[in-house]
Amino acid sequence: NRDLAQPFDAAAQHGERVVRQIVEADAPENSDYALFYNVNFPPIAAADVKGVSIVAQGFRPTSRFVAEPTIAPNGRRFHWIRGGVQDEETGPGTDVTANLAGYISVTPMRADLTDHAAITALKDQFA
Repeated sequence: NRDLAQPFDAAAQHGERVVRQIVEADAPENSDYALFYNVNFPPIAAADVKGVSIVAQGFRPTSRFVAEPTIAPNGRRFHWIRGGVQDEETGPGTDVTANLAGYISVTPMRADLTDHAAITALKDQFA
């Protein structure tokens, strides 16, 4: 919400509690190095947050991200990441839909993106 005076109000007011609850619920026997949590806060006033929703990652097949070279007012160069539309739902039970409905979303995720089929194919090429 670009009109909100404090777009990070929900994160500032609810962030510590949500992260503490995740840490307390994350039993070591169920975790490994590849597990992490993606937490998204809706850009609404903290008082308007409806709760926390544990959901899957949403996907917008038509969204494309680009890195746009930019120069800051102080003269430093940086890249501004621009994406697609941010106000389209991605289906029931997803982070995007939860955020658009006023919920904080928590998505357990895995970091290992290894393409095991490609490993096998490459090994055959280098044999």
